[in-house]
Amino acid sequence: MTAAFVEIEGVEIARIGRGLVVLVAVEREDNEAVAGRLLERLLNYRVFPDSAGRMNRSIVDAGGALLLVPQFTLAADTSKGLRPGFSTAAPAQEGRRLFQALLQLARRRMPGAQAGVFGASMQVTLTNDGPVTFWIQASRHGA
Repeated sequence: MTAAFVEIEGVEIARIGRGLVVLVAVEREDNEAVAGRLLERLLNYRVFPDSAGRMNRSIVDAGGALLLVPQFTLAADTSKGLRPGFSTAAPAQEGRRLFQALLQLARRRMPGAQAGVFGASMQVTLTNDGPVTFWIQASRHGA
């Protein structure tokens, strides 16, 4: 991703240059340990090109930026019917708490980490490079 920003009601609240936009869904059984594993995976996942153009560098290696955007709809169950169900998503209060915990951990490791606002109606704009998109999960049962 080469650039991204988040707006709420026409006001920009976050902006980054080259880096990762992470849409974060918190599920019912998630906890702080899962948030920590997710952050480790995000910071160490090799998705940035090396000098040969291969995906071989992490966001830390590449000096990239990080934008975390809460997105509970990613936890939707779409396996049945024609309307998503959200029974797998964490309750709002718990989702907010764990998103904030993830953000605090991220800002300790990457002080310039940016974020959207949990529960807000946000407009997220990004320029995807490639496009390259990954779904990264941190298991509750291991890395």
